[in-house]
Amino acid sequence: MLSLLLPTLLAVQALAVLEVQVPELPVVALYGMDTTLNCSFSHASPFNLSDLSVFWQLTDTKSSVHSYWASQDQLADQGERYANRTSLYPSQLGAGNTSLLLRGVRVADEGSYTCFVRVEAYGSAALLLQVAAPYSKPLVTLEPDSNLRPGDEVALTCVAYGGYPEADVLWQNGGGHNLTDNVTTSLVANEEGLFSMRSVLTVTLEPNSTYSCRLTNPLLGEDGHASVTITGQNMVFPPVALWLTVGLAVCLLGLLIALAAVCRRKIKESCEEDRAAMTPLKS
Repeated sequence: MLSLLLPTLLAVQALAVLEVQVPELPVVALYGMDTTLNCSFSHASPFNLSDLSVFWQLTDTKSSVHSYWASQDQLADQGERYANRTSLYPSQLGAGNTSLLLRGVRVADEGSYTCFVRVEAYGSAALLLQVAAPYSKPLVTLEPDSNLRPGDEVALTCVAYGGYPEADVLWQNGGGHNLTDNVTTSLVANEEGLFSMRSVLTVTLEPNSTYSCRLTNPLLGEDGHASVTITGQNMVFPPVALWLTVGLAVCLLGLLIALAAVCRRKIKESCEEDRAAMTPLKS
């Protein structure tokens, strides 16, 4: 019995000795650009390309991405979305380079890919592809944007478009302090899977205040920044406060006029008394 199993065990061990290497870290590809999924193997002795088989497939679904054997591409079973978008590097196959070129990267391409290689022996390895797209420059708007009064509650809206994946949003005031309360952020994906981001900060208005919105793409590490400054010139006083100020000014003016009249009368009376007192002395 052992003599029957030994050839099978040796064959399994032989198939397991081929070492296939792929990047340990995720491969980050820019949306719309071409990218290479690196894969290579080591073989102890020279081999014929007719003996080489290479299979690239999605790790989770096992869907075919690209296949090669018998010295040529075999694309009959290739997934439809990869049609005319993949290729190997034929001139480098003999050196053990079985990397895959993927053209026009899409958000839907994100995921895990497995590289299978067979040359007498057999081996495989999987890598992770992540897709990134930079957001447009953020734009901050204020609502309402007129007839603002101190103490009013206003909404500051920060918008950016065409990015991927979800960006980290940071709101700050003029002093650089984080504003985490009363912030609502939402994302909407278009047909290509790219996001439009909208973040709203609600604040109580103060004169001469600055608010900024900063975006950070977690894969690209790129910052987008926009801010808005609200000065005292942008703000008006409430009507009640205005009329109260006018009323106080009128009252104060009237008080000053009355006081001036009293002082004038007192001075006139004092002068007449002095004149009357001096008349006998002249006589």
